[in-house]
Amino acid sequence: MGKFIELLELAKRTAGIVEPTAMTLSTVGADGQPSARVVLIKGADTDGLVFYTNYNSRKAREILARPAVALTFWWPLLESQVRVEGRAVKIPAQEADKYFATRPRLSQIGAWASDQSAPLRSREELERRFEEISRKYEGAPIPRPPHWSGFRVAPLAIEFWHSRPGRLHERELYTRASADAPWSMTLLNP
Repeated sequence: MGKFIELLELAKRTAGIVEPTAMTLSTVGADGQPSARVVLIKGADTDGLVFYTNYNSRKAREILARPAVALTFWWPLLESQVRVEGRAVKIPAQEADKYFATRPRLSQIGAWASDQSAPLRSREELERRFEEISRKYEGAPIPRPPHWSGFRVAPLAIEFWHSRPGRLHERELYTRASADAPWSMTLLNP
């Protein structure tokens, strides 16, 4: 994880990378159909990578049914990609509470107002719910919704890809058998 954290920090410091914490999260539905979307990583340490979502969303429902996920980071200015495969687990409520308290107030209200991934009759309906929540918590702290929390992905495989001239790209694959097992590294052909 140290190598990933160093690369993520480099991406954060690199001018021109608009959203260095953006990653593609891939899940698999009950029908076996893969689904991918971009989410933001909100934490990375030796235990894994953390992101937050509405637990009623499609991605969360798929993760709760099948916790094997894939994450992809692509930083064109660094000519680097990182692919992560692992298992997602719910984070503790206290950790979610702590993070939720740091979110901008409008994002906190949005977490209550949006029934993420559910059909929406009209934009006005969403805006009305947003205004209702705004009035309800006017002048008061906004608590974390019970349906909103996070996942930690404990990596079992991490591949680092770096562009090289002549398409002789550098690929390093780190794997381990379980979240507490040691890592082994294999070089891959481009």
